[in-house]
Amino acid sequence: MSTRHGAKTRRGVPAALVAVALTFSLAACGGGGDGDEGKNAKDAPKASTPADGSGDGPKDGGSAEPQSSEPLATINGSNGFQITLRTAERDSGGFLTVEGVLKNTSGKSQFPPLQWNGQETKVSQTGPSFAGMTLVDKTGKKRYYVLRDTDGYPLTTTGLTTMQSGQSIDFFAQFPAPPEGTKSVDVQIPLMPTVTIGLS
Repeated sequence: MSTRHGAKTRRGVPAALVAVALTFSLAACGGGGDGDEGKNAKDAPKASTPADGSGDGPKDGGSAEPQSSEPLATINGSNGFQITLRTAERDSGGFLTVEGVLKNTSGKSQFPPLQWNGQETKVSQTGPSFAGMTLVDKTGKKRYYVLRDTDGYPLTTTGLTTMQSGQSIDFFAQFPAPPEGTKSVDVQIPLMPTVTIGLS
């Protein structure tokens, strides 16, 4: 009698454990609905919107339209360097920033010309750069030089080094902005042909 009762009890224990396990499983699955969704929504990364509100639209009178992929001009020098001018944009501070790409197309390693640095003492201390670049406003009959900071250093890409064949680097140069009525300027870089670009 006691043996049969013990066997019956042992058979009932696994059934009870299975029932308890199913109860917990159902609770785990069912309970995750609203609570977990809210947690996941809270923890999920949100679309990046800069805290300063710059994601709301263009600043400084910029255009919301995407920039054209067409370059403003491409300059091929006899020294094997190619300069592609991509943008020339005014900003509200009265500056004009020119951006582009320098590429070594010569088929050999070579150093950018020292003439690109300009001839000022302070400029030479920054190392190879684009400080010798100038803009010519033929309408206003003015020449614009790369801006200098308060220490006399040029506001342009500096530290140019030997470039391998086919190597490209991005560069920029900042100038005083010509008057709003000036729609184009000539870009002059030592040892390179002069080109005319439009201003945005």
